[in-house]
Amino acid sequence: MGSTKYLMSMGELSRKDNSLCFRKNNKNTYIPIENVKEIYCLSEISLNTKLLDFISHNNIVMHFFNYYGGYSGTFYPKEDLVSGRLLVKQVKAYENKRMDIARAIVLGIGENIHEVMYHYYKHDVNEVKELLDWIKTEFKSKLENVQDIKSLMQVEGEVWQRFYSNFKYILPENFIMNKRVKRPPDNPINAMISFGNSMLYSKTVSVIYNTHLDQKISFLHEPSEGRFSLSLDLSEVFKPIITFKTIFELVNRKKIQVSKHFDKNLNYCILNEAGKRIFIEAFEGRLESIFDHPRLKRKISYKTAIKLDCYKLIKNILEEKEFKPFRLKEKI
Repeated sequence: MGSTKYLMSMGELSRKDNSLCFRKNNKNTYIPIENVKEIYCLSEISLNTKLLDFISHNNIVMHFFNYYGGYSGTFYPKEDLVSGRLLVKQVKAYENKRMDIARAIVLGIGENIHEVMYHYYKHDVNEVKELLDWIKTEFKSKLENVQDIKSLMQVEGEVWQRFYSNFKYILPENFIMNKRVKRPPDNPINAMISFGNSMLYSKTVSVIYNTHLDQKISFLHEPSEGRFSLSLDLSEVFKPIITFKTIFELVNRKKIQVSKHFDKNLNYCILNEAGKRIFIEAFEGRLESIFDHPRLKRKISYKTAIKLDCYKLIKNILEEKEFKPFRLKEKI
């Protein structure tokens, strides 16, 4: 986590000479600027334009999260990696190849869910076999036959819903999810999903920032004002691998517990500061974990795999090479 700094508590962030200074409870903590690439503000943080100019000059991306652990927005420096040629081609790809790219993303989601759940099937959780069989047959058949984005997103919604409905077979009872509730999350499992997905989305924003892709032109999700919809697209296939595997391991190893790591109210439930620290450490550890990539013949991390998906998309846009998002079975 050396290149990423997390601010968990309320305080003030400012520039002090050529360092960052975080002031909390009348005490200063100094953060050397060297090697810092991202700052996550997970609580109420005061700052000023002098600081923003400083972090912009040092090419640091800053992400802001709300009280419920949801993503609020990102400040990043003006884009140096700008390609007019790629921008024009990306718009044309949206017009001419949107369904092909979006279909590839949804296929990647399903196949990665299959790989994650197959792990439990191998360990005698036979109840998940129905989901595995559905993904191999009906899911893929539906994908091949859909003709528009709305129908495609319905198939995507179905595979996620079937995935959620199988949590009862692999998680303890107090982490069972009755339904997916986002704003705000209403129980511990929804709280972790919302926080983890927001973390993954913001990581993807940072990765895309360091490419020539335009964040606003997406394929599965509708391009819209007020959000980086391409980051939504490219983070989707990594949710089963990064967000959900992190959650499953933390819960099943009892590192996150309902009684210790959540703040609950009448209509919401969120990770407390201790819970966030545990989650972030596990999330970052998974993101930075490396594996042998058989096609590339070298070791890469999951974070690098996200960047490689960006380059695959660029090759599809510029060179007409088929876009195949990362699949967990690639590491086997």
